[in-house]
Amino acid sequence: MDWRGDVAVIVEAGRVACVRSAIIAPCTLEAGEKMLKQWLLPFLFALTVPLLLLFVAHQEMARIKLSDEPPQHEPFLRQRTVTADHSQFEILQGPFETGPDVTAACLTCHTEAAQQVMGTTHWTWTYFNEQTGQELGKLNTINNFCVAFPSNEGRCSSCHVGYGWRDNTYDLSIETNVDCLVCHDTTGTYEKFPTGAGHPTYVEQDFGGRTWYPPDLVHVAQNIGPPSRATCGSCHFSGGGGDAVKHADLDSSLLAPSVDLDVHMAADGLNFDCTVCHSAINHQIGGSRYAPTVADMSGVDTPASGDYNHATCASCHALDVHENHYINRHIDTLACETCHIPSYGRGQPLKMSWDWSTAGEMNEDGGRMILRDDDGFVIYDSQKGGFTWDFEVVPEYLWTRGEITFATIGDTLILPEDGEPYRINDPISEPRAEGARIWPARAFTGLQPYDPVNEMFIIPHLFPTGPDDQTAYWRNYDWVASAQYGMDYVGLPFSGEVDFLETVMYWPIDHMVAPANQALTCTSCHSRDGRLAGVEGVYIPGQHSHPLLTVLGVLSIGGGLAGASVHGVLRFRSGRRRKQRVDSILNEGGSS
Repeated sequence: MDWRGDVAVIVEAGRVACVRSAIIAPCTLEAGEKMLKQWLLPFLFALTVPLLLLFVAHQEMARIKLSDEPPQHEPFLRQRTVTADHSQFEILQGPFETGPDVTAACLTCHTEAAQQVMGTTHWTWTYFNEQTGQELGKLNTINNFCVAFPSNEGRCSSCHVGYGWRDNTYDLSIETNVDCLVCHDTTGTYEKFPTGAGHPTYVEQDFGGRTWYPPDLVHVAQNIGPPSRATCGSCHFSGGGGDAVKHADLDSSLLAPSVDLDVHMAADGLNFDCTVCHSAINHQIGGSRYAPTVADMSGVDTPASGDYNHATCASCHALDVHENHYINRHIDTLACETCHIPSYGRGQPLKMSWDWSTAGEMNEDGGRMILRDDDGFVIYDSQKGGFTWDFEVVPEYLWTRGEITFATIGDTLILPEDGEPYRINDPISEPRAEGARIWPARAFTGLQPYDPVNEMFIIPHLFPTGPDDQTAYWRNYDWVASAQYGMDYVGLPFSGEVDFLETVMYWPIDHMVAPANQALTCTSCHSRDGRLAGVEGVYIPGQHSHPLLTVLGVLSIGGGLAGASVHGVLRFRSGRRRKQRVDSILNEGGSS
């Protein structure tokens, strides 16, 4: 039996079978060797590239391709159809001596308006929070700006929607004390006098470095219209005694903002007035600082929904607003504002702290001293103490459900044992509590007077009630006399000792929404020391790490690359050996 012939037959049969079944590669050993040489390095390269792409994709998976230019919109027209020319009304021909005279004329047609206003927080300055059971509002709460309303009514009520609130005898039931013009003026000439208890000035006088002129009440009354950013801002831009003091995201830069400052209120864009979002039914204005809506899961509001509070993002934008579902997944954890308001105080610097403990220092002549920084902002005032200012501030981020507790007048203080500032209000919830979201906030810090014996915030009497009042701090600079008057005024005990407590007050950020191309990117959070560093209850890939996970990840990637490399080398070497064996067999068969 000639075995060499058998081998030749087998080899030939193998060649034939290989040709018949070949799908991917030619059936020659030389071609196989060539393919291994051609594909080994590309294979290893192809294995590495997807890993790199995967890393990049992880960083950018939630990004939507955004235009480099802000969106362009036709101005949103808030001018309603005019059905009456108020200048033609006989009752508005005047003359009017005071604001209440104008209100009396308004009520002859708008018969229910005053009663509607009287049922609002804007009028009563009280608010009952059903979530916390607290009685809130300016009449009851403490802040770390001018501290408290009682005993200072004549000054603070310059932001009240009424006339004449000078002390605690004010009658909230008098309809003609409602100020119609402060919300409905369109002339820009009507403004309350700072110390006029809600009235405009009726005579020309100087105050605060400027001359104040009495408004033409007839002209203003004949030119009323819907509320505007200017009328709302006359109070909300100037809370806390000045522009950009109290509200972190509301100041006079929003009177005519650019698109970059606020996409909704941009004067050359959508040009929204406040009432587009803060809609009003019977003078009840939607939206609340005391009980904000953190997670609006009802989505777009429709007339059939019965939800007339449009002061949430979802009211217009819905819940699944993004084309990329990876971003929409973030809505379960983040408030929309967290990404879309990258900073606040973008229009102008805003006050960030208030130190009452330094108040009372006088100039060389023994008079009131006011110091300003290089940009002209007041950093010290004898009446109020020291201030700090900042611009384009990155918010603090905190978990909240919108259930905010506030320090109220008469509360016994439970001072923090960790040395942290006392929270004037506390919006912070447990991480991932039901309905909670991570929200951006401004943390305003202060040093304010308190009674260390009775452990109670002092109600300082700051504004003089008249020329004979010698107890107001802004007249005598005596903390003890000021505190005694204020505490007696609200019926609370005072030990006679005054100290200063470090406090913090949180203000949720809702306005100054930036264009989409200026919103936070993935790497704003998914990176070392990202925006949410320090926020508990959330694991952020790229920011957080664990040694064990890091080791496992390195081993997985390294092992995969090593395994693929070894596999390729072994295939290459086994192919060479197989070729050598077959060549040997063929040579032996051919020599026979």
